[in-house]
Amino acid sequence: MKVLVVYYSMNGHTHRLAEAAAEGARRVGGAEVMLRRVPETLSEAELKKRGADAEAGKVFANVPVCTPEELEGADAVIFGTPSYLGNMAGQMRTFLDSLGDLWKRNALVGKVGSVFVSSGSQHGGQEAAILSFHPTLLHLGMVIVGLPYSFESQRRIDEVVGGSPYGASTIAGRSGERMPNETELAGARFQGKHVAEIASKLAR
Repeated sequence: MKVLVVYYSMNGHTHRLAEAAAEGARRVGGAEVMLRRVPETLSEAELKKRGADAEAGKVFANVPVCTPEELEGADAVIFGTPSYLGNMAGQMRTFLDSLGDLWKRNALVGKVGSVFVSSGSQHGGQEAAILSFHPTLLHLGMVIVGLPYSFESQRRIDEVVGGSPYGASTIAGRSGERMPNETELAGARFQGKHVAEIASKLAR
């Protein structure tokens, strides 16, 4: 049973959630988990202009770039993206738009699909970005899985924290100064494990 975690990250926030989701998926027996990133579409000059963290970029630059064929070989795909104006990052949109051949062949029908995000503020479009992602997964025929309330920390009100029934999330801060806290990472781990468990059942 193969689980693919595919993400885009500019400053490392989504990357950390991706690692946590992969860690959670690995806790399911028989799960083979692969971490992949989508291709960058911006030049180095443009990334610098937008304030991309060069040191963080070096970390996830070592993560292999995903190919459409890898999605076809997976039983579940967990997608991660920053929220830009309530939508997914353009890099992720470009990657999804390259899946036309898989769509034509119904190659992803019946596979589990799930989404996690990061945003600049607590109300920075986290839920909107995930919900805007779901129609693409449905067009591809995937079975959507979120972050259920059995993840009890989703109910807490004693701290500012990301996460919703639609998927794990984190708050990066206006300048990217805030990294995912333990509650948010726990949500991503829970989501990864939950997705892998459902994919395992469907695979059987």
